[in-house]
Amino acid sequence: MGRLDGKTAAITGGSQGIGLATVELFVAEGAKVVIADLLAPEGEALRERLGPACVFCKTDVTDEDQVKSLIEFAVMRFGRIDCLFNNAGMLGQIGGIESMLVDRFDRVMASHVRSVMLGMKHVAPHMKKQGFGSIINTGSISGIQAVSAYMDYSAAKAAVIHLTKCAAMELGEFSIRVNSISPGQIATGMGKTGPEAIQKAAFLREFNKTRQPIPRSGLPEDIAFAALYLASDESSFVNGHNLVVDGGMIGGRGWTERQRMSAEFQNALNYPTPPKLFPSTSSIISE
Repeated sequence: MGRLDGKTAAITGGSQGIGLATVELFVAEGAKVVIADLLAPEGEALRERLGPACVFCKTDVTDEDQVKSLIEFAVMRFGRIDCLFNNAGMLGQIGGIESMLVDRFDRVMASHVRSVMLGMKHVAPHMKKQGFGSIINTGSISGIQAVSAYMDYSAAKAAVIHLTKCAAMELGEFSIRVNSISPGQIATGMGKTGPEAIQKAAFLREFNKTRQPIPRSGLPEDIAFAALYLASDESSFVNGHNLVVDGGMIGGRGWTERQRMSAEFQNALNYPTPPKLFPSTSSIISE
C-alpha cells in the first residue's frame, strides 16, 4: 500500500531535477500525477515511461491563464487535486546590486514568487470545495540566509517562504495545509537540458560533498521524500512550516573547520590552547 494511494498531485517543473524525482516517487507511492513544465519533450518522455498514472501539461507557471488551466486540467482528468507542488523556477543572476539587470530580476521574481502565488490562488477554490489539500512550495536556504552572489534568487526565495506562511494562516481554516521545503545544495542540472544537465548534476555531486556536515551532496530524492511527507496524511497537523533539507549547511561552518579556524586564531595571537571544560566521551566511559 502506497503512502499516496488515491491521491492526485500536480507538480510544476516536473520534467527534471527535484520535480522529476518527486514525480517518480509520488507515482511509486500510488498517486496520480500531472507533470507541468515548459520542457515538453522531457515531460512527454517521462509520462510515457511512468505509464497511465501520469499525464503531461505544458505550462508556463508565470502565466495566470496557463496555471489556471493546469489546475482545471488536473481536476477534470482525475476528479480532484490533493496536492500542488509549486516547484518550478530558474537560476538567478550572479553579481552585485549595481550590475543587476532589471528584466532578468523581474523574470526571476516571476518564475519563483508569481508562480507560487498563481498556483495557490487557483488551487485554493478546488481544495476549499473538497475540504482538504496540501500545497507545497519550493523555498531555499538562500531565502533564509543572505546570498549576495545570487541576490535576486535569494530575495525571491525569501518571499516564497513568507508567502507560504501567510497563505497557511488563511487556508488552514479550510483544512488546507501550506508548507515550504528549503533545499540546501542539491545536485541537479537546473538551467541545463539533455547531456549538459546530466554533466552538471554529476559535477555538483562531487563539488557539494564537503559543503555541509553530512559528507555528501544533497540529491533530488532528498527533497522528493520531504515532499512525500508533506503531501501525505502523515503531516496532517503540519501547516505554515518551512522544512529545511540541507544536511546541516544552514548551521554554519562544519565542526572540523571551526576547530581548525579556532586553532589558527589562537596560534596567531599566541594564545595557549584553552583547557577542556568537559571530559571526553572516552574518559567518561573508562571511568
